[in-house]
Amino acid sequence: MPVREPTDELERAWWTYKASADRVARDQLILHYSPIVKYVAARVVARLPSNVDESDLISYGMFGLIDAIDRFDPERKTKFESYAMDRIRGAIVDELRSLDWVPRNVRLRAKKLEHAYQRLEGTLNRSPSDRELAAALELSGDQLQQWLAEISVTGVAELDDVFSDSDGDGEPGRMVEWLADGGDAPGDLMEVEETRQWLRITLNDLPEREKMVLTLYYFEGLSLAEIADALGVTVSRISQVHTKAVLHLRSRMVGAGLVHDTDIDA
Repeated sequence: MPVREPTDELERAWWTYKASADRVARDQLILHYSPIVKYVAARVVARLPSNVDESDLISYGMFGLIDAIDRFDPERKTKFESYAMDRIRGAIVDELRSLDWVPRNVRLRAKKLEHAYQRLEGTLNRSPSDRELAAALELSGDQLQQWLAEISVTGVAELDDVFSDSDGDGEPGRMVEWLADGGDAPGDLMEVEETRQWLRITLNDLPEREKMVLTLYYFEGLSLAEIADALGVTVSRISQVHTKAVLHLRSRMVGAGLVHDTDIDA
């Protein structure tokens, strides 16, 4: 990721922008960190259909970079590059999602994975292993990982979308706010509290790595890159674990009647 080395001038730009919202300082930060946008866009476009233009992804990603600069606290120990990559990727995925570009087969695969989780947990009375999940879908282990990789890059499996489904109004929800005691949520207060308790118990019952990734990402605010560093694996692997964890959790929510199942016919 070709980002220039930090300089005293860069530190002054951060200080100036955070102190006074100076536009010149912000533009200096955008220029310095813009290579990150190209890097993320290139990685995303590599997994997308050939008709997706990388230059479009770069333009979407610039909004994510600006958002990252606005929100980042330089006093944090977190590296800005790691923080920005998640924001940039999120901005790209959000824009692609708004254009409803996601291939039908990717949505279908996500739904098949959810249904496989439901069937296997009903039969096994425990969480299935990757091998059992692949066998149920008549896939090899490598094919299962490829499915997860394709789903993860599209943003089809995001926990916040689960809470959008539970509202029934199509408006996006925020999982952390929804679980927080002070957050508003759909339904009467007793139903909300029951759902919160169910979610806390279910999160703790997920396989350890899935639970860890969801907790670090949604509750601790770590980026996927930071989680990957902490666990000693690649970012793409953490992205796949995140995707699998969300589909796993959503399958349980469907089974419990907390969200609606939206079948996609083959």
